[in-house]
Amino acid sequence: MPNRDEKECGTLIVTGASRGIGAAVAKLAGGRGFAVAVNFSRSEAGARAVANEIVSAEGRAVAIQADVAREEDVMRLFETAERELGPIKGLVNNAAITGGFARVDEVSAKALAEVMTVNVCGAILCAREAVRRMSTRHGGTGGAIVNISSRAAQTGSAGEWVHYAASKGAIDSFTIGLAREVATEGIRVNAVAPGLIETGLHAANGAPDRLQRLVATIPMGRAGTPQEVAEGVLWLLSPAASYTTGAILEVGGGR
Repeated sequence: MPNRDEKECGTLIVTGASRGIGAAVAKLAGGRGFAVAVNFSRSEAGARAVANEIVSAEGRAVAIQADVAREEDVMRLFETAERELGPIKGLVNNAAITGGFARVDEVSAKALAEVMTVNVCGAILCAREAVRRMSTRHGGTGGAIVNISSRAAQTGSAGEWVHYAASKGAIDSFTIGLAREVATEGIRVNAVAPGLIETGLHAANGAPDRLQRLVATIPMGRAGTPQEVAEGVLWLLSPAASYTTGAILEVGGGR
């Protein structure tokens, strides 16, 4: 339960927050004083359940439908969040798709375009709207952005989803560049790069046994949890990380 004696942290937008890592981030943020905009593209029931859980714990939250691949949806997401919850103080760019398992010589142009549009263009458009509201250059009072990357950006995910890994490599580059661009404007920009995490992602892509198959490659000997990733995200959003920007925090059990 959030400490109501603490000053509210402001409004945090979490994209793709209806399940998995996004849902864990939204719930943890709600419990630590953020008013949370729980974004979803299609999973309305999941997003509303997350928002209701935050509200039931005496927090503030609202579920907002928006497809981050569509510029007009992104703009509406920010406008709605600001109107319903108050000034934007943070953004977690979590919404992403894998495009399915495929070698590079098998990937379709359609899948590739969808992955890059959602994972890269969507994150940049959301960051654009956040900067326009939070930057002191635009009259804002500062804030923080956390992009959800992946250890796949470094491992390459050969034989599975190189195209997805490439999109996360772009997120790493974007994180570093934007962090330096707005460093004097009151905005910190960082990324969290999860490794193998216990979510429905693997089963949704047709490989429910993927975690069991790859767990031997993790030095800590187990997969991580969405909650463990969320803790890293909330640290980067917090004043405790006040001198941290342009960082990519690996949450992967050493893999």
